[in-house]
Amino acid sequence: VETEGEMDKPEVRISVRNLVEFILRSGDLTTAGRGALDPDSMQKGSRLHRKIQKQKGTEYQAEVPLKSRREFEDLFLTVEGRADGIFTGKDGVWIDEIKGTYSDISKMEEPAAVHRAQAMCYGAIYAEQNGLSSIGIQITYADLETEQTRYFREVLTIEELQIWFLHLTEEYHKWESFHLKWIRERNASMEGLEFPFPYRTGQRDMVKNIYHSITVHKQIFIQAPTGVGKTMSAVFPSIRAVGQGMADMLFYLTARTITRSVAEEAFEILSGKGLRFKSLTITAKEKICLNDKTECDPEHCPYAKGHFDRVNDAVFSLLTMDIPYIRENLRDHAARWQVCPFEMSLDLASWLDAVICDYNYVFDPDVYLKRFFGENQSGRHIFLVDEAHNLPERGREMYSAAISRQAVLDFRRQIKKANPRLYKSVDKVNKALRAIETECEEWETFPNAGSLPLMLLEVMGEMERMLEDGIPKDLEEAFMDFYFMVRSFLNISELVDDQYVIYARRSPEDKVLFKLFCVNPAGNLQKRLDKGICTAFFSATFYPLSYYRKLLSTREDDFGTYVRSSFAQENRCILTGLDVSTVYRRRGYEEYRKIAEYIARAVWRKKGNYMAFFPSYKMLSEVYEIYQNEFSASWVRCICQTQDMRERDREDFLREFRAQKDTLLGFCIMGGIFSEGIDLAGESLIGVIVVGAGLPQVGAEREILKEYYSKRGLDGFAYAYRNPGMNKVLQAAGRLIRTKDDV
Repeated sequence: VETEGEMDKPEVRISVRNLVEFILRSGDLTTAGRGALDPDSMQKGSRLHRKIQKQKGTEYQAEVPLKSRREFEDLFLTVEGRADGIFTGKDGVWIDEIKGTYSDISKMEEPAAVHRAQAMCYGAIYAEQNGLSSIGIQITYADLETEQTRYFREVLTIEELQIWFLHLTEEYHKWESFHLKWIRERNASMEGLEFPFPYRTGQRDMVKNIYHSITVHKQIFIQAPTGVGKTMSAVFPSIRAVGQGMADMLFYLTARTITRSVAEEAFEILSGKGLRFKSLTITAKEKICLNDKTECDPEHCPYAKGHFDRVNDAVFSLLTMDIPYIRENLRDHAARWQVCPFEMSLDLASWLDAVICDYNYVFDPDVYLKRFFGENQSGRHIFLVDEAHNLPERGREMYSAAISRQAVLDFRRQIKKANPRLYKSVDKVNKALRAIETECEEWETFPNAGSLPLMLLEVMGEMERMLEDGIPKDLEEAFMDFYFMVRSFLNISELVDDQYVIYARRSPEDKVLFKLFCVNPAGNLQKRLDKGICTAFFSATFYPLSYYRKLLSTREDDFGTYVRSSFAQENRCILTGLDVSTVYRRRGYEEYRKIAEYIARAVWRKKGNYMAFFPSYKMLSEVYEIYQNEFSASWVRCICQTQDMRERDREDFLREFRAQKDTLLGFCIMGGIFSEGIDLAGESLIGVIVVGAGLPQVGAEREILKEYYSKRGLDGFAYAYRNPGMNKVLQAAGRLIRTKDDV
């Protein structure tokens, strides 16, 4: 949206493609989109576009920019784009719309509705601007593999095109008009809006620093100890910046579900103070799905059948409702409209002021929100990255990819009879991996991925063809799992640079795993963050700050600050047991018995709730057994974190601490679900025991990290082991200090 000064009306700009794909979409929701391998299919499509255009001769104008501007009572709407081609034939002027496809073009009976609509938009604009009474539209389909072409042609009068185009723009105006009214209402609600609490120590500084970073379009790293009130301190200045026109939207990014609820609460508190601000919490597809099993296919899901016929009406209806956009409300609304709740929520996000979501919806190359962060997409976004100490490891995961020989063998066996051509392509990959496996003892690094990406590209081409023809029911699950593994590997292979190490590792479950390992995710993360105007990274455990800055940002001018703690030092007691160790060579009964005794003597001193954090499940179980056999007391009840805990189990585990009246001792894992993000204030938790330094286990990737950073003149051991380990210690201890009144 741009302000049109002389007429005092805003101007809304939209591309022809986005307009028709939004207003005219229809049909079913399906599992895998065609041409899902974005880099390759886009490059092939562009090359074929240019080739077709060059073959047309001098009468053919390629890539012709066209624009139509229409005035409404409350705004100007500009529709713009580039026609692939315009040419004059014996029977008049023609608009050419070229589309590359993997589909069998010989079986096509008519052009896709949105492709025809794009050509009609260009036809309407060109015919009106050039005084034509009629114009021809031609949709050219080109097979991306064979380069064969097929044409669909028709001639339309200027009258029918104008009526159709008028209706299309009026439909879109409805959405933008509603959105502009909402922005005025939202901004008016911020007049006189104050910070909702008395400022704590350090809190005012955090608010000022984030607001200043937004005004100058910089990134900021903030170490803010527990109890400062980080969430509200980040949300409040960001909301004010949106209201003052400095930004359009904010994204609150978290690593865990539980911290999303804290962000929701911050928006609710400000809403109670009169703020009008629409925010959405994006819930994972599997958790919001209305079916028992998530199958995004019209044959299995009634909400996928005809989803696009109804979703726009569902979203507009939702926008007019004054309700929180949380999982329960979204599910209920989607059920009423018979649409997919997950896809509906993504469409809804485009019209809101804030989105609360997991990191992967911004950063993950497989699932990021393309409507906000795709190619040639950017906006005036503010990113608030909570628990940002988690992002380096998550970034490494998201920007790494691997191919397993065992997975290749399993798929090859399943596909043999169904598709011999695909079987042959997959077998080439198997042979290449087998050669690597033969030479690899434990793990080994490589200068590049060799010919593997080219082989997988051939596999992907065969899989795309099979997708078009239809997959046998008994192969669907195996096919899609392998498809996404190959797609991920190929997409990540496009990103490989000096921030990657390529290695192979032998293991019983994989035979050999060939991995593109992103050792430093900063460059990839930065590309996504550059889509916005400001990022605030904040955490209670951001020490040393220089370590995190190197892993999260490539900018040299980022701000950094340490916020003072509001917690009184006289309210805490830190005790250290120096005569025990968790190093591997000392692990055993004697050492574990000392640890169990320390825990027992700590919890016996004062009635209340305690948590003991261990570096591994194995050590937890060993110490727990000794504790129960030799130190258990009738007045202490013990509960244990387990590896297979579901969401309800986790909630029940935490509920025990909030309800317990006597002494409760929880055995937990450092770096696990109970060592970060949980809030047990006051008497809910009075003591924490941290066992060991939480160092990651020695392994291929840790050693690769150590070597990578050592070669660059940095402390490799700190990057690979010490800093991640001590962060777990600080996070676990931080469960204890939740409010300034805790003791």
